[in-house]
Amino acid sequence: MADFKTKPDELYKSIDHTPPKAGWMDVPAQFRPGNWCYPAKPEVLDYIGFPNGRKWSPADEDWKLPENWKDIIHQGFRERLEKFRSLKIFMDVCVRCGACADKCHYFIGSGDPKNMPVLRAELLRSVYRKDFTTAGKILGKLNGARVLEEDVLKEWFLYFYQCTECRRCSLFCPYGIDTAEITMMARELLNLVGCNINWIQEPVANCQRTGNHLGIQPHAFKDIVDFMVDDIEEVTGKRIHVPMNEKGHEILFITPSGDVFADPGIYTFMGYLMLFDAIGLDYTMSTYASEGGNFGLFTDNVVAKKLNAKMYAEAKRLGVKWILGGECGHMWRVINQYMDTFNGPPDFLQMPKSPITGTVFKNAASTKMVHITEFTADLIKHRKLKLDPSRNDHFTVTFHDSCNPARGMGLLEEPRYVIKNVCNNFYEMPAQTIREQTFCCAGGAGLGTDEFMDMRMRGGLPRGNALRYVRDKYGVNRMACICAIDRATLVPLADYWANGVDISGIHELVGNALILDGEKEREVDLRQEPLPGKEG
Repeated sequence: MADFKTKPDELYKSIDHTPPKAGWMDVPAQFRPGNWCYPAKPEVLDYIGFPNGRKWSPADEDWKLPENWKDIIHQGFRERLEKFRSLKIFMDVCVRCGACADKCHYFIGSGDPKNMPVLRAELLRSVYRKDFTTAGKILGKLNGARVLEEDVLKEWFLYFYQCTECRRCSLFCPYGIDTAEITMMARELLNLVGCNINWIQEPVANCQRTGNHLGIQPHAFKDIVDFMVDDIEEVTGKRIHVPMNEKGHEILFITPSGDVFADPGIYTFMGYLMLFDAIGLDYTMSTYASEGGNFGLFTDNVVAKKLNAKMYAEAKRLGVKWILGGECGHMWRVINQYMDTFNGPPDFLQMPKSPITGTVFKNAASTKMVHITEFTADLIKHRKLKLDPSRNDHFTVTFHDSCNPARGMGLLEEPRYVIKNVCNNFYEMPAQTIREQTFCCAGGAGLGTDEFMDMRMRGGLPRGNALRYVRDKYGVNRMACICAIDRATLVPLADYWANGVDISGIHELVGNALILDGEKEREVDLRQEPLPGKEG
């Protein structure tokens, strides 16, 4: 973990939920180390064609804004109100009932009222009232309206980059207001004047250049996969072939690049490859569509559409019938909620049908993309896999419902079904912290960067508290998830709040349990740690 010295007990005691005496408009934004992310580098913004690339810091008094920045924001706001009917509805219908107030992990962990979803939305809504409503123009502050000044813009930057767009608050809103959509719009407006963060825009630039967030070039992508094949052979004694950029296969497999690059995602990737070998899947991967995730979702709708297009473009170029997708979070929110609008319908693809079981995935009729846990659950249901769950007996497992697949896709049962068939020891975290009500990893939406560690650990308190509960009660030592960002951000969260719990993807556990034809007797798991009974 980054150099973060505040101990958990100290952080917990520092949280104060007492309402401030002053009104929220009279409380200035407080920039302090750990609660803001580094700005985008000017060369990154120049590459992707975004305005006002410059060197600056949120800690500076002068943000080097364009001279006409107010006009730019006003015009951008107007255009989005005209284009997105949902934005105008969300600006108008909130009655500030407070149903969402205590649902945000950042509010729970910080006590800052402006991290209540209702108040975070007011940061934008107050300017909307002043500029676009008659009552706001006449009554001003009496109507909850305020003038867009530089301190307001700075407040936007601070708090709309303290939202992971997890949408937990939207689950409790009686009017269906989606604060994540409000955050998206606010970030689009901030982008217009060059107020954005590097942990989002650099992955966008990388993806635009090489097809993935990490900037991995095609030959390097293939080399990394070959290294994984070597490791699989060392564990199983079996050499696996991975088709790459090959035409004429039935399925294109796309996964987040986080599974290609670093622990613990690489073990999930190895599990995918072992699964495909075990069933003889007719598939190929692409070194060009080498990313399922989409940081455009955290940037603006135009960028999201552009970055998403590579998946259908490669599917068409390679002549596949349908697309199988790996364990990723925002990848699947984009696919499930936006892809058909962005880039579809993909009439050149067929209704996804498992070549192994014959199951037709009717839920993918529009996108022609199937989630890997749906696919694997179907294989297990039809008894197409040989599994030895005792190989995972050194783990007592719980499951973190990744926000986007859970709330944005409704993928709740399939991951649990897979885990229960490849592991003997499984326990759920408390009911109000899982499934649709799951708490966020606190590092999504581009906020999983080290300089933001104070807020990440504060925002990680609700998830960490639930994890610590099952660790202490049931001896849980492994939390599985189906999101590449989770596999990165939950590692420091677990170390901080529930030390002793490791993080993995589900298909790492599948790979451990999977019995391959012709494999040698397994001595170690995919991390090359001794299997139960093989110690010493």
